[in-house]
Amino acid sequence: MADKTSSSMTIDVSRPVIMAVIADFAAYPQWASGVRSAEVLESGEDGRALRVRFALDAGLIKDSYVLGYTWDGDEQVRWTLAERGSVISEMSGAYLLDERGGGTTVTYELAVGLAVPMIGMLKRRAEKTIIDTALKGLRNRAQTLAGGSDDA
Repeated sequence: MADKTSSSMTIDVSRPVIMAVIADFAAYPQWASGVRSAEVLESGEDGRALRVRFALDAGLIKDSYVLGYTWDGDEQVRWTLAERGSVISEMSGAYLLDERGGGTTVTYELAVGLAVPMIGMLKRRAEKTIIDTALKGLRNRAQTLAGGSDDA
């Protein structure tokens, strides 16, 4: 399995609002850099997605793949690669939400394996950039929905 990279950010929004942003896959192209489309293929009884097909255009990596999701209320969501793409051969990750005071600490974990060789240091740097960009996009989207500031 690919090495995991993670990063955390505190967002001044409640955990349910942040999880609602994470669960709204149709809106990902509006805030998740590189995501061109996200189509829910299967939903659970609670209405949350179990399988989602993504079209990604992140510079050097252009691919389509399916992720399978496991939800734990508004506390965390984990995903694994359900159908590999032409470039992405492994993927797993999670959003872990820890509500504290008036805000929520969001930890994003990501491990990506590619079908094409890439130097480990460059791959980890790319994962870190993906995570940091996603956290900032998530924060801005959640704060906008909550009626707060969307400053970067």
